[in-house]
Amino acid sequence: MNKSRLFFRPGKLRRLGWFLLVFLAFNLMNPACSPVRNTYRVTRGTISTTCRAVGLAANLAGGTIRTTYRLGKYTFKVVSAPINWPMTHDLETIDGLSPKEAIRQGRVKNSPYTVHGHRYHPMSVQAAQSYREEGIASWYGNETLRQKGGHMTANGEAFDPRKPTAAHKLLPLPTHVRVTNLENGRSMIVRVNDRGPFVKGRIIDLSAGASRQLGFYGQGTARVRVETVQLN
Repeated sequence: MNKSRLFFRPGKLRRLGWFLLVFLAFNLMNPACSPVRNTYRVTRGTISTTCRAVGLAANLAGGTIRTTYRLGKYTFKVVSAPINWPMTHDLETIDGLSPKEAIRQGRVKNSPYTVHGHRYHPMSVQAAQSYREEGIASWYGNETLRQKGGHMTANGEAFDPRKPTAAHKLLPLPTHVRVTNLENGRSMIVRVNDRGPFVKGRIIDLSAGASRQLGFYGQGTARVRVETVQLN
């Protein structure tokens, strides 16, 4: 018998390694929506829906991982940003490390971080499950479309201002929240994957695309209710 058949050949072993890397990355970014556990109910509020993974691919040359999943009528496309991209905000440290080193080590979710000399302490995953707050929302991101290349969010994702995402100072990353515009009744689910807004009196910074769907893009801010979408 050919002994080489008893072992993985180098090419196959490399492909297996990349598959495992992609699989683990998908589960870390979306623990409640993965190829293994891909159905859940949203038990908080009046939402009842399923999350379905619809795409998973790795761009080995670019070093990026792409995942796509659906939460009710919303489709979320998550792309890991190349490590050389600038970040959307001026984070100085995360968990005592440089932001990109913390991202590489997976030490972002609810680690303390520093912006403009101020240290922020995000809430625990358990505390986030019952989070509900009303206040002023703003939006950000259109300026990144006019700049060369892309930008990285605080948890290492590629920022796209057209997607349903948001920035929050204290929620674990990522977290899904339902945002309701209290001025017109519009509501939607967004993926919190960034830090901010660092402006006094504002509780969440939505992507430009989300602000359009919620109907306050033109006015810049709106009074909203933000509540965690609890995934089981």
